[in-house]
Amino acid sequence: MSTRADVLELAILGQLGSVPMHGYELRRRLSAQLGAFRTLSYGSLYPALRRLTEAGLITQANGDTLPHALAGRRARIVYRLTDAGRERLASTLATAEPAAWDDEAFDVRFTLFGVTDARTRLRILEGRRARMLERLAMLRESTQRARERMDSYTAELVRHGLEQVEREVEWLENLIDTERGTPGALDLRPPGPAAGPPSPDRPDEGAAPSTTSSKEQE
Repeated sequence: MSTRADVLELAILGQLGSVPMHGYELRRRLSAQLGAFRTLSYGSLYPALRRLTEAGLITQANGDTLPHALAGRRARIVYRLTDAGRERLASTLATAEPAAWDDEAFDVRFTLFGVTDARTRLRILEGRRARMLERLAMLRESTQRARERMDSYTAELVRHGLEQVEREVEWLENLIDTERGTPGALDLRPPGPAAGPPSPDRPDEGAAPSTTSSKEQE
């Protein structure tokens, strides 16, 4: 099972995988994009950066050594991935173990789906759906057993929790349909060329192929 530290380190590697950045910018992006880290503090970020640096997965550089928008800010340290860090990131994104769909890790893995292969994305989504269906069944069972002992406020809170899990299951099922190639409400693929109407000169163009056999045509 992933720890919060493991998940944070993956999130950092994922962010640095696109561009080097200062600690301030890294914290801002993590806080804006990752719900699990909306309250991310420097007290959590910089120890993680130090661990990744000591492990050889990221390196530090002065801003004036980089040929991009970060250059010239000499007072700030810029972090970037090493070759080992890129290998670690690629290896992690190619795995779909149960830890990938834990509550702590799933949001982070989902934000990195753009650089994750389709088969791994599908396995993570299916694993998350199975986890949430188990949770939904447990909630319904426990609610049924305890319903008579609940006051109206507790019952309302339980109902709210059930609805949240049900919505996530529905969302996951739509995403799974998309990954399998089934168009749906959350189809993230770019639209393909639409089949046009049959041409007057070629009436069969755009129509489905006939399944009538030659014997039937006789």
